[in-house]
Amino acid sequence: MAENRNGNAQAPNGTGGGNAYSINLENFSTRLKALYSHWNGNKSDSWGSADVLAIATPPASEDLRYLKSSALNIWLLGYEFPETIMVFMKKQIHFLCSQKKASLLGVVKRSARDAVGVDVMIHVKAKTDDGCELMDAIFSAIRAQSKVDGNDSPVVGYIARETPEGKLLETWAEKLKNTGFQLGDVTNGLSELFAVKDPDEIMNVKKAGYLTYNVMNKIVVPKVENVIDEEKKVTHSSLMDEAEKAILEPTKAGVKLRAENVDICYPPIFQSGGQFDLRPSAASNDELLYYDSGSVIICAVGARYNSYCSNIARSFLIDATPLQSKAYEVLLKAHEAAIAALKPGNKVSAAYLAALSVVEKDAPELVPNLTKSAGTGIGLEFRESGLNLNAKNDRVVKDKMIFNVSIGFQNLQNRTNNPKNEIFSLLLADTVIVGEKNPDVVTSKSSKAVKDVAYSFNEDEEEEERPNVKAEANGTEAFPSKTTLRSDNHEISKEELRRQHQAELARQKNEETARRLAGGGSGAGDSRSAARTTTDLIAYKNVNDLPPPRDLMIQIDQKHEAVLLPIYGSMVPFHVATIRTVSSQQDTNRSCYIRIIFNVPGTPFNPHDTNSLKFQGAIYLKEVSFRSKDPRHISEVVGLIKTLRRQVMARESERAERATLVTQEKLQLAGNRFKPIRLHDLWIRPVFGGRGRKITGTLEAHVNGFRYATSRPEERVDVMFGNIKHAFFQPAEKEMITLLHFHLHNHIMVGNKKTKDVQFYVEVMDSVQTIGGGKRSAYDPDEIEEEQRDRARKNKINMDFQSFVNRVNDLWGQPQFSGLDLEFDQPLRDLGFHGVPYKSSAFIVPTSSCLVELIETPFLVVSLSEIEIVNLERVGLGQKNFDMTIVFKDFKRDVLRIDSIPSTSLDSIKEWLDTTDIKYYESRLNLNWRQILKTITDDPQSFIDDGGWEFLNLEASDSESDNSEESDNGYEPSDMEEESVSEEEDSDSASLVESEDEEEEDSGEDSEEEKGKTWEELEREASNADREKGDDSESEAERKRRKMKAFAKSRAPPSRSFQKRAKLR
Repeated sequence: MAENRNGNAQAPNGTGGGNAYSINLENFSTRLKALYSHWNGNKSDSWGSADVLAIATPPASEDLRYLKSSALNIWLLGYEFPETIMVFMKKQIHFLCSQKKASLLGVVKRSARDAVGVDVMIHVKAKTDDGCELMDAIFSAIRAQSKVDGNDSPVVGYIARETPEGKLLETWAEKLKNTGFQLGDVTNGLSELFAVKDPDEIMNVKKAGYLTYNVMNKIVVPKVENVIDEEKKVTHSSLMDEAEKAILEPTKAGVKLRAENVDICYPPIFQSGGQFDLRPSAASNDELLYYDSGSVIICAVGARYNSYCSNIARSFLIDATPLQSKAYEVLLKAHEAAIAALKPGNKVSAAYLAALSVVEKDAPELVPNLTKSAGTGIGLEFRESGLNLNAKNDRVVKDKMIFNVSIGFQNLQNRTNNPKNEIFSLLLADTVIVGEKNPDVVTSKSSKAVKDVAYSFNEDEEEEERPNVKAEANGTEAFPSKTTLRSDNHEISKEELRRQHQAELARQKNEETARRLAGGGSGAGDSRSAARTTTDLIAYKNVNDLPPPRDLMIQIDQKHEAVLLPIYGSMVPFHVATIRTVSSQQDTNRSCYIRIIFNVPGTPFNPHDTNSLKFQGAIYLKEVSFRSKDPRHISEVVGLIKTLRRQVMARESERAERATLVTQEKLQLAGNRFKPIRLHDLWIRPVFGGRGRKITGTLEAHVNGFRYATSRPEERVDVMFGNIKHAFFQPAEKEMITLLHFHLHNHIMVGNKKTKDVQFYVEVMDSVQTIGGGKRSAYDPDEIEEEQRDRARKNKINMDFQSFVNRVNDLWGQPQFSGLDLEFDQPLRDLGFHGVPYKSSAFIVPTSSCLVELIETPFLVVSLSEIEIVNLERVGLGQKNFDMTIVFKDFKRDVLRIDSIPSTSLDSIKEWLDTTDIKYYESRLNLNWRQILKTITDDPQSFIDDGGWEFLNLEASDSESDNSEESDNGYEPSDMEEESVSEEEDSDSASLVESEDEEEEDSGEDSEEEKGKTWEELEREASNADREKGDDSESEAERKRRKMKAFAKSRAPPSRSFQKRAKLR
């Protein structure tokens, strides 16, 4: 044992003699009684029929080792006594040791006499003495005792497996063999003596376990997560060193244990990359930690407190394959079965057999890979002999025994060509104390559940857009709108009322739009036009910062983010941000070329930055090429430049994002004013960056804002009350989550993401469906109970959220927040409809002030107060779906299109729009809104003069066309030409675009006439004539109006009978 590493186990021969150490005489007396009691009661069974016990402890060693002799020293005396011989007889105990040890052992004489009635004889060996005379005196005492007992051939028990070390022990072993005494092995007796622990020993193991699982939870797991998250290159041995330091300095793991009382059981073990060894003697190699998809990482940590051991091992799965997932689930179940089998009265073999039966039942193909043992006893020794948890051990489990239950699968085969993933192993280990009823797992607070050890990085990030999804089919036939099927007077009157209300809204909307446009603005302005500015990029402030010149070859200075190029014998630095592209190419002469193209002002896709504007007269280097005979060096240079450029660009991009953020007020913590309103175990969207395991956090309402924080200090978000534009609470009804959603005025950063929407949610049930479970009866008690549990969990989560929302609403109702007008809004599911706002179908739900979709990402939050009009497009009898286009009051903002809305939702959407005082129009086809809005913003006065949004009103256009048609009764031949020109213009202005259906209808009517031309023919002739000679008489406003009409696509007229147009005769 590395006793010089473990203060409490050091030999008591340090400075100060007996004053530095003291033997606990109470423990000594109790344990001495136990020793003699067990020895006398099991002499022939466990102690080799020994009449005398001779235990020789070797000198201290730097090596980490476990010896029965050292364990007996610590168990009986509290310290290890190196180079000390202890001989236990029926009436005497002999110690052969140095003077310093003898001074400490003198105090046990009275306690030994009182406890078991033996005399303690101490033989002091001088430094120059070989101890032979003292040994002879001990042998004489053994012979004398044997004669008294009538035994001429006493049996001397010793530890057969321990090889004598040092001159003293070698001399003792030699003389013992030559005495003629019979020798017997007492290893089993000592093993049984140490197996059942007393309360002090159990407390020491629990403290060791406490240190062990804290090192695993607070040092090992976060470190591995950080390495994976930041994709670092770290060796197994360096991880081992860090874990070992945490054990030797418990405060690093947040454990308040004295450092002099702790030590490692073994150097911590880290294994990955296809090289696994599940033996306790395994070591961490110098290979890099491998964490690519389909890999397994095994971590094992063992700590000692007052020389008592505890052990833990965990396996972590990275993007686990189906085989790895199945194997781990079976192993976890087998491990739990082995622990459960450790009950008083059971055989030790029952633990392994229980684990084996689980594997045979759930995965018989994995039985050959199962370890041949399920662990060993643990205590003063890491592996207590005689307590091996294998299939052949018939010893009986007793209360207060302690085991290291360690079980695994060795060398499983993955179906992959990657040698790093082809072979993997799994291991689980825990320290278990046998109890009267149930075992106590000391290290259970380090979770081994699948959800806590399986990491998934290949899934799409939650904030990414979903792939294209076809709009949901709502039937096999086209569904006409409900309005077209109504025939009773009540419904017709209701539709008429809505039509009248919409007409009034149109008048109000046009007046409002006219006032806003006349005021000289279109809204909030165009944020897209903001130019991206960059800071001055300086690689070196002066020439002294340049690295010392080496060979004339391309160099990359990572520290200063510069590339040094040899140009005309000098190293010329270029900041990596000035490089646009870098590439390499090899020719037939085995020469490699590297080509570097720089950012030059004026080239396509390279706008002027602040530096080019500052140095407008400068001459720029556009491109440079180098030739090399070393392809490997060229490849390395290209890779380094690309990596460095990518890092710098990412940093500058994030800096630019942060530069546009509005400065938020500082969060005032509740402190002593009031207890913060809390909601626990919440997930956040957008998620924090990184590849580490995602964890839940707590949302707290403070004086002037919310704070969400996880156990990681860097994962914290503050949302100020003053920055909240809309707050939503959506309980889980038909969804899998209950959520709180905040839509903000100004962007904030969540991790490294800039966002205006922050959501906190809880999954009310696992979104997992068992496949292959077969049909189950509706009256299955297990299924009914499961549904009841899910329902109860969902109701509890909804109630917790509702309580939080109510308390926050009360807080917002206080006078200081009256100006914010904040209150949680709840979506109205009854008014919801399906549609495709982005790239996937979603259920869109109105609220009292917004139109939202808060389940799928990206989120949709539209403030009703920002909507100018809504245009319902592709509305017709032959359509199953239609589209909704939302035009905002800010005309420089792109319209929002919600596609593929089922036609069955048309009437309810109209009703909702009408009740919220939003003007809507209908059209047969989609319109080019970007061009329409550009025309409006270019000449707002013409838009106002031409009736505003009424060019979208199909009914108005149709009635205008009808009114423009003149009857034959009022016809005056003398004015025919003037009227015809006027009617041409009126007809042209009556609708945006003449439809093909109308043309076909008119042509059919014209075929019945014997003479005359149709209006369309006359219009085409007039239009051609105007183009030939130029029609200066047409007003500018009229041309604008014609231009606007041309943007709309052909739309069929409403299905109603038209009067026959007047014809020229």
